[in-house]
Parts: sequence; C-alpha cells; structure tokens
Amino acid sequence: MGAAVSTPTISVVLPVYNGAADVIAAIESVLNQSFADFELLAIDDCSPRDNSLELIRCFAAERGDPRLKVIALDRNHGLAGVLNAGIAMARGRYIARQDQDDFSKPERFARQVAQLEADPECGMVGTGAEIWSGGAFTGRVHDHPARNNELQHDLLINNPFMHASVMLRREVFETVGPYCTDKSRQPPEDYELWSRVARRWRVANIPERLMIYQEVAGSMSRTGDNPFLDKVVTIAAENIAWWCGLPAPDAACRDAAALGNAAYGKLSEKADVDTITARVLEASRAIADRHGGEGLAKRRDELVANLRHHFLQARRLPESASPLLALYRRLPLPIGARRLIRRWISG
Repeated sequence: MGAAVSTPTISVVLPVYNGAADVIAAIESVLNQSFADFELLAIDDCSPRDNSLELIRCFAAERGDPRLKVIALDRNHGLAGVLNAGIAMARGRYIARQDQDDFSKPERFARQVAQLEADPECGMVGTGAEIWSGGAFTGRVHDHPARNNELQHDLLINNPFMHASVMLRREVFETVGPYCTDKSRQPPEDYELWSRVARRWRVANIPERLMIYQEVAGSMSRTGDNPFLDKVVTIAAENIAWWCGLPAPDAACRDAAALGNAAYGKLSEKADVDTITARVLEASRAIADRHGGEGLAKRRDELVANLRHHFLQARRLPESASPLLALYRRLPLPIGARRLIRRWISG
C-alpha cells in the first residue's frame, strides 16, 4: 500500500493569462513564503499571445518544488471560471488568491492562517497592499478597514478588499457557492462574491501591506463593452436591500448605490435625497445590531454626507453631460486619468 498523500493547509489559486512578464516572480513570491504548507495551482487559461505556459513549465522543472502544480485548461474560461476550476481542484482547507502580476510578501500566509485559526467565525481575510506601476512604488497604497463591522458597512457601497490578497476557508464556498460567471453580474466577480460571503461569515483585513499590487492601465474590469461601474451599482443596491430586509432593491437602494459610486447617469428622475439617506441609515443600523456599532458612527456620517454631496452634484450637471458620463465609463483610460475626470465631474 502506498504512503498517504498529506493534505496541504493552503491551496493557492493563481490564474495565468498572457502573464509571461511577471508570472515567474509572482510564483517565486509564493514559494518563498515563511508558511510552507501549501500547494500552488498555476492555471493557464489558454494564453494566446505569449509563452506563459511554457515559461511556467520550464520553471517548475528547474525548480523541482512539488508544491507547484502547472495546469493547462483546454479552453478559455475567463477569470471567474479559472478561479472556480482552481477551487474545485484545491485540496487545502484554506484557499488563497494570487495574481500573475502581483507579489506576496514572505509573511502573508502565516499572518492570514493565524487570523483564520484565531477566529473560527471569520470566513475571509485580506491584507493591505503597496501600489506599484512600471516596477516602482507609486507612493499610494490599498489601506482598508480591518474590523468586521466596518468592512460589512463599506460593502454597502463598494469593495474594501484587494482581490489578490484574500484567503478564504474552503467551507465558505460550500455555504455561498463559487464565483459568479454570469456576464451580466461580473466583473466585479470579487465584490459580488464578497457580498455573499459577508452575509454568512465574519470578514477581516490584516492592516499591514503584505502584498505588492501592480497597477495595469486598461485592466479588463474597467474597459470594453461590459461596463464595470454598472455592475458595482447593481451589487451595492442588492447589499443595501439585503440589510434592510427587502427581497429586491427598491428605487432608494438603487439611487444610494448610484450616488455612492458617482454613477449619476443611473440616478432615477424622482430621486429624493432624504429617502435615499433614510434607506442607508436603516442598513447601517442593521449592521450595527448584528455586528456591533463600535466605530460605525463616523463611517455612517461620512457616507450620508457623501451621498448628499453627490446628489447635489448630480442635480447640478447639465442634461448634455449624460452622454459624456457614459463615454467616460467605457473608455480604457489609465486609472490616474479616470480619477482626475471624476474629480472634475464632482466639482
């Protein structure tokens, strides 16, 4: 009888698609973790434009590390589909994300495993990140709240997690299901999944910046004819409705989600700012009742003030601005340019 195959603590899912430029460095950042009990599933999604798969296979052969498993899919699945394929293959009790062009610092896995084992009701933990561009630190960072109740509150409007930084319990996928592959709802496949996770589990971030996130202009989530912002607004409206005990978003939920994301073109004609803020306050109180109110008063006040500000800006815009807003959401602009335009729109 052969020796039993041990089950790793962590399964790392690394989707690869035309990632030759950085994927080896990303893999090395995982293999160099101080917490060593993991398997790394590097999954090539039929990369058509470079030799990503050949590079990874050569690296794996040279490195000879049995933790690295190279998988080639026979057809293109897209990001959410690749992640689901990896999760289905994974053997670990924790599932960690890693992107082909981001890098994990050596203590990342150790810190996340410790967090999850210390809090059995926590289903997911992310980390902070440094933002790099062109191989250099930009001076900007991803710093998100660490506490569960603050994260639950922020999820009302947007995504307070860096996707490639998260680690989840395997049971999370058994309770809430896999990543959504419905093109009408993703991208953002991460915000959509986190929203479902947070309804069933506690969530957390480690505030330290344990990832290096490489900013790539024209990323798939913000370009093309599959508008990212429209789907963010849809998911945010669902989150507000869920906390208010509604079976589906009403106009106030949709308007709050639109204003919270400066999506003025999606604001209803009869939008009333008092009704909108009342709905958000109802959701905020429900979060405080379930998860505790410590630290939420300031967040709630800032959110209400932000909604009122954007309501005034939306009503101030001329009718002729609507086509420009729609064009802005579709153009493959660099992230810095998009921020400047949003500031101009908001006055």
